[in-house]
Amino acid sequence: MKAIGTIIVLLLLGAVMASSIGVVYARQQNRVLFGELTRLTHEQDDLNTEFGRLELEQATWAEPNRIEQIARGQLGMVNPGAADTVVVKP
Repeated sequence: MKAIGTIIVLLLLGAVMASSIGVVYARQQNRVLFGELTRLTHEQDDLNTEFGRLELEQATWAEPNRIEQIARGQLGMVNPGAADTVVVKP
């Protein structure tokens, strides 16, 4: 009878040790994953900031007044006069 009791105690001790190791492993994984989550959140914030800047830059470059200024200055384009305009009727 004492042998069975000893075996049960050893099995329970092994289960407690395995459970303890599992808890330590789970906590370590939690720390690692939380660190990665924090890093990715910061990266997301940085990318959102850059995206906002790029949208603003795109809006500035695509502004109609700027495009007209470049068309007139660099390409020499002008609005056609009344004599150069042809109206086509269906």
